[in-house]
Amino acid sequence: MPTDLPYAADAEVSLSYDELQVLRTQYEREVEQSHVTIQTKFNFAWGLVKSPFRDHQVEGVRLLQEIYRAEPTRRRECLYYLALGHYKMGNYEEAKKFNSLLMEKEPTNLQAQSLQTLIEKKVTHEGYIGMAIVGGVAALGALVAASIIRRATRK
Repeated sequence: MPTDLPYAADAEVSLSYDELQVLRTQYEREVEQSHVTIQTKFNFAWGLVKSPFRDHQVEGVRLLQEIYRAEPTRRRECLYYLALGHYKMGNYEEAKKFNSLLMEKEPTNLQAQSLQTLIEKKVTHEGYIGMAIVGGVAALGALVAASIIRRATRK
């Protein structure tokens, strides 16, 4: 789903397999050495969040949450990618929460503004789908009720 929002490109652009593999190799090497730098962890999480694969996105968000909790100086950096990861996974309320935190700190951040627009569009779209489903179920319920009433009045 391409977007007209130039700053929301992160929502659609993934790293190549080889690019992600470079980040994974560096991260795993540091894990084996029992010393993972915050930058390596962040880079790997960033690559995972940008992936089109949900399991990668989940892992990326998990790593970003670890950084967010452990490194107060890196929280601002994590907020956008936490919001993006949740957006890509369809967790729109979580995406909105993290993006709002970033917007509070940086109201003129164009990436956050465009991601906010994408989140709002998805929430609206999901709302329309939900209303259509509820409407369909209500109509089906009315038909079933009418059928039961008709049968009951014939006897």
